[in-house]
Amino acid sequence: MPKRTDIKTILLIGSGPIVIGQACEFDYSGTQAAKTLKSLGYKVVLINSNPATIMTDPELADSTYIEPITKEVVQNIIKLEGVDAILPTMGGQTALNIAMELHESGALEGVQFLGAKPEAIKKGEDRQAFKEAMLKIGMDLPKSHYAYTQEEALKAANDIGFPLIIRASYTLAGGGSGVAYNIEEFKALAKAGLEASPISEILIEESLLGWKEYEMEVIRDRNDNCIIVCSIENLDPMGVHTGDSITIAPALTLTDKEYQRMRDASFKILREIGVDTGGSNVQFAINPQNGRMTVIEMNPRVSRSSALASKATGYPIAKIATLLAVGFSLDEIQNDITGTPASFEPSIDYIVTKIPRFTFEKFPKADSTLSTSMKSIGEVMAIGGSFKESLQKALCSLECGYYGLNSLTDDPSLARKESRRPNAERILYVADCFRLGLSVEEVHSLCHIDRWFLHQISELVAAQESITSDVLNDPAKLRRLKSQGFSDKMICYELERKERLEISESELYNLRKEMGIVAVYEEVDTCAAEFLAKTPYLYSTFTLMDSALGEQCGSVADFVGCQAVGEGIYLSGNEQAHRADSRKSAQKPTPAKVMIIGGGPNRIGQGIEFDYCCVHASFALADLGVESIMYNCNPETVSTDYDTSDMLYFEPIDFERVRAVIERESPDGIIVHFGGQTPLKLANSLTKIHAKIIGTSAKVIDTAEDREKFSHFISALGLKQPENGIAYDKEQAFSVASQIGYPVLVRPSYVLGGRAMRIVQDADELRTYMEEAVKVSEKSPVLIDKFLDHAIELDVDAISDGKEVYIGGIMQHIEEAGVHSGDSTSVLPSVSIAENLLDEIRQSTRKIALELGIVGLINIQYAIHKDSLYIIEVNPRASRTVPFVSKASGIPLAKVATRVMWQGDLQEALKFYDKHNRIDFTKSPLESIPYKHIAVKDSVFPFQKLSGADLLLGPEMKSTGEVMGISTSFGISFAKAQSASKNTLPTSGKLFLSLADCDKPYATQIAKSFIELGFSVCATEGTHKMLESAQIPSSCVLKISQGRPNIQDLIMNNEIALVINTSDDSQTKDDAREIRRQVLKSSVPYFTTIAAALVGAESIREIQQNDINTPRALQDFFA
Repeated sequence: MPKRTDIKTILLIGSGPIVIGQACEFDYSGTQAAKTLKSLGYKVVLINSNPATIMTDPELADSTYIEPITKEVVQNIIKLEGVDAILPTMGGQTALNIAMELHESGALEGVQFLGAKPEAIKKGEDRQAFKEAMLKIGMDLPKSHYAYTQEEALKAANDIGFPLIIRASYTLAGGGSGVAYNIEEFKALAKAGLEASPISEILIEESLLGWKEYEMEVIRDRNDNCIIVCSIENLDPMGVHTGDSITIAPALTLTDKEYQRMRDASFKILREIGVDTGGSNVQFAINPQNGRMTVIEMNPRVSRSSALASKATGYPIAKIATLLAVGFSLDEIQNDITGTPASFEPSIDYIVTKIPRFTFEKFPKADSTLSTSMKSIGEVMAIGGSFKESLQKALCSLECGYYGLNSLTDDPSLARKESRRPNAERILYVADCFRLGLSVEEVHSLCHIDRWFLHQISELVAAQESITSDVLNDPAKLRRLKSQGFSDKMICYELERKERLEISESELYNLRKEMGIVAVYEEVDTCAAEFLAKTPYLYSTFTLMDSALGEQCGSVADFVGCQAVGEGIYLSGNEQAHRADSRKSAQKPTPAKVMIIGGGPNRIGQGIEFDYCCVHASFALADLGVESIMYNCNPETVSTDYDTSDMLYFEPIDFERVRAVIERESPDGIIVHFGGQTPLKLANSLTKIHAKIIGTSAKVIDTAEDREKFSHFISALGLKQPENGIAYDKEQAFSVASQIGYPVLVRPSYVLGGRAMRIVQDADELRTYMEEAVKVSEKSPVLIDKFLDHAIELDVDAISDGKEVYIGGIMQHIEEAGVHSGDSTSVLPSVSIAENLLDEIRQSTRKIALELGIVGLINIQYAIHKDSLYIIEVNPRASRTVPFVSKASGIPLAKVATRVMWQGDLQEALKFYDKHNRIDFTKSPLESIPYKHIAVKDSVFPFQKLSGADLLLGPEMKSTGEVMGISTSFGISFAKAQSASKNTLPTSGKLFLSLADCDKPYATQIAKSFIELGFSVCATEGTHKMLESAQIPSSCVLKISQGRPNIQDLIMNNEIALVINTSDDSQTKDDAREIRRQVLKSSVPYFTTIAAALVGAESIREIQQNDINTPRALQDFFA
């Protein structure tokens, strides 16, 4: 059947900001959906509050709304655009929940659901409806009860018995879920689950801890054709959220009978739920003792696992699901990679390993134990010819300083304890247990990881222990080590550790080449080489594919390393042979080709914003007629979509593997400036092997990144910077700090996201801190700055060709100095900076960029202190604000910069991309014509997911994502951004005011502002007396430690509309910290800085008079 012609305009709902459980995989799926719908001739209307997404690029949809994803806003867009149909299955839980809310309110009358009907969504998402549906078709489920009150929950607990799993309905990434081992834990979890569920429903079920967990990615069309795209096995047993578990594709420890049972069950589940035009994810658990299989849950939408399965197989689930949603059947859709029908089930002849990326170092007080509520920020994926090779490549991809199965401890008690406790590093502690002599059975009793995987890890440890200097003269041994995934760095490390033999990575690499031990590159083709692949999507392997070797059921043979690829590999887990025939290497591209090195896994400080820049670089190269080679290891991203670039390498971003691809491809240029700190750190090493880095040189990068060189450079230009000094150890640090005077800001070199940056108040704080700072900087100098108290900070994104400079945007931070720029609320253009200071910023930016020798993007951070301009830092690369500035200004900065880096002409590049004639080419530096609108970027934090984390902000970045508000008014834009970040401003009610001593002078100003707006004010005793003495009306409320009812009770009883709470570090352990925790639990809007609170008051004044739910398409701002 051809596409549907009864619908013309389709609304695509995005997932909003990057949060734990909902990352850039939904930008990937949303982008695929938008491109597909537009190619079919539909009018595409898109809403997403996240400016750092490719899907919100104005050319992707016909109408793009960067607006809060709320019921009111979406309803207004539907009316405004005349929407015929809505596709809610591409935007994660956010899109599903909004769609269901609109449906149940009757607001979607006459608007059709695509991808999944409301009835199917309800059956899949509502725990009770799902249970009833599964029982109807004879599926085995864990023993369970539903509860809507605490009393019902306690009754269910008594009936089932401990331990218990609590799951909340309609929540994201296991929100409101957990494992309870006793009645006190259960009461707390049940309360949290009921609060987290939008329908106040929780499922209480028997514990399946220790069971094996599997996932099936399933697609079904309107003709009831069903296929399994990919089976996925969780290495961690049940009890750890699948998003936090190491996962492997295909499933390796299933018998053929078990696999077929699971496959058949998946199809039955989709039919019963009613998913008939799209993809779903179905999760199962198997008891390893008796083989009992139970259904855990299903997602009637594209999910995080869908993105992983798409990248693991090369099968574009989101694109196929979109085509199915508008009327096509699987046999009518062509597989882009092979040209065969999409109804062919993908088959793979390699092993894929996904490892989640955590950022607990940012939240030292957060609980790092993994459970059923997701905590990871990002993930990596690696492809290898065996599980061992795939696992070690994945570990090297994490950007955690690992170069394989690193050892963490030689303490037996610690190794046992951490192997028993689910945590981010458990697999390394498991390896340490084997190093300490424990058997597979002993380790299995600790962690319950399947014995087959433990045998593989045990063999890797044994192989690692066998590394000695004879490997340098034994090609067979070296080949075998490489075939098991051992990196050159790990081999060098072992030689130095055991024999004090110092050999560099480059020396070992060259030795291997002389021996003929080099990686071969295989294609990801969806069909195990049965058909010729048309799209070059490659991975490296050293594994010999020898069909004569086999192991027990479920294994992939651990082959001896060899370069021969003409033989076969068998996945005996399903008793099905998947032969990997010798295949042709990818066609050589045209002579003009550029390699883009991506940013690796999402983590705090380096997220989707950098992937956005890499994708734009690829698009710009296509505009230039230059072939693009994308290199990355993140399965969630648009950059690793097979059709984003001309060639894709899915590999760890380390010197060894990057070098190998450079030697294979001989690119005419390499871009290291768009992927954040990850590729930037490779610049010096790549320059030494004469790799052609285009744009800003490695020498310039080093000058800007090395704090000592940078300080000298700024001084030589005659520009101001905070008084500072250099320290390499504690003694120097004390000397410099006492000379400058406290408070000081300690800043290590070569880090992103403010890692280990602190404001230090005295010598005692400095003494305990310096160890971390020096360790993080990796022997580079540490700069100690005088902290500029109450300074206004600004960010500038600019582009230079070495001759002229374009100012992309000057962003003013709402929060004062001391809050990391990535966490600050920013406004573009600035709203309160004097014109003479703005001009000084423009000229200083031009001077720095030209004198430094920037070719491409540059980001400079400034501070204004007592009417003087100071340079804080210079980043000779793309910054995380590039997408925001691009959306706000209408100029795609990363595309312009790419064109400049390749052709060297800034004016030509700007003219090519200035579609709206926004740039004044008479100015120097060049700049856009003043905006008629104002854009505000706000940050989104993971505090609710990480129990124990405090929401106070500082110089170390804590946010996971961002949102944008845009309108013709600053106050409305600010309010929209607050709404989009789930901190919706109230227009009336009671304000609770609790200020640190240093902020108390602002108490009267804040209280007056809110009283004028119609708010009442309450405060604790000290602040209340201050307000009383100023004749400002307020009520006194008890601190938590003073008795009941106290402020915590008022927040829990929904009596507080807004909280303004600031605190010194010294106060974070007292009542203030508990207040902030309760604010998070109760989802009460809050501000933790004076500056934000004052702007909030002005914003509330505007929204009392104007409707912030009136949407406006991004395209209209530049019409």
